[in-house]
Amino acid sequence: MTDITLAIVGATGLVGKEILAILEERKFPVKNLVLLASKRSTDTVLSFNGSSIKVKELTQDSFQNVDIALFSAGSSISEKFAPIAAKSGTVVVDNTSFFRMDPSVPLVVPEVNKHALKHHNGIIANPNCSTAQLVMALKPIHDYAPIKRLVISTYQSVSGAGKEAMMELENHSRYLIQGKVADPKEFSHHMPFNLIPQIDVFEDNAYTKEEMKMINETQKILETEIPITATAVRVPVFVSHSEAVNIQTDKPVSVEKCRELLTNFPGVTVLDNIQEQEYPTPRDVSGKDDVYVGRIREDISQKNTLECWIVADNLRKGAALNAVQIAEELIKLPVNVA
Repeated sequence: MTDITLAIVGATGLVGKEILAILEERKFPVKNLVLLASKRSTDTVLSFNGSSIKVKELTQDSFQNVDIALFSAGSSISEKFAPIAAKSGTVVVDNTSFFRMDPSVPLVVPEVNKHALKHHNGIIANPNCSTAQLVMALKPIHDYAPIKRLVISTYQSVSGAGKEAMMELENHSRYLIQGKVADPKEFSHHMPFNLIPQIDVFEDNAYTKEEMKMINETQKILETEIPITATAVRVPVFVSHSEAVNIQTDKPVSVEKCRELLTNFPGVTVLDNIQEQEYPTPRDVSGKDDVYVGRIREDISQKNTLECWIVADNLRKGAALNAVQIAEELIKLPVNVA
């Protein structure tokens, strides 16, 4: 399918603007582009392929003749409008958490499980940003030597909490340097020069909702009940999430073999030369499409176990890029995307 009519729901947000840029970069075959947001954003004009497009208010009638809609406007918006869009014949790619664990909704990272797209019922879920980059690194290892257990620690940037969170980090960092104090609004504690071992709310098992998202989504995407434990930490970094991951497999995987598997996997770049102090950092990875992996080493405390460091731009592969890649796969399907 070519000459697509595509809508972006939440077009004025961080991820919405990133989707717009990536569509242009990748020359996605958009014939008509519909930009949708809340009423307060309807005077906004955004640029795409040299044209100026006015943002329209999202309503129940917004999806007439729309082939694909990329949603990134919050779970409550997706809950209400995604079924309306799907009923009108639009295929929804939803970037929120609302549909991810719905057994009737495929949860997709195209390099990992694009086969799941064949079974959608009008709605496809984009995984959590930290999950997307994680499974990109896990998939080639898991295919070679099935994973038995994962221990994950994340170091997640404030952009994962939205543009207001980014502004708070910037402003409150400046205040702190000037000797001023401002109460946090976007975070549970002061974010500048600090770490907060809580992302989202705590659940009954004392894990946070973010941690449970990673656990449940990883199992769904890889189609296996791997035992997983996770600790998610918010760090004073603007863009790009980092993860320290301990991977236990059912047979030995050498460091050299791991590097080979990851190097040959699309969308993954190995940056791992400790002699030259080369490994991925959030600052260096920001703005790039690939998932970067470094610090690959054998766990000296456990057999058949590797340690690695995974970094990716959470606004791109963790959100906008993955959504666009799903749309690219949809238009390759032999049947109409709707």
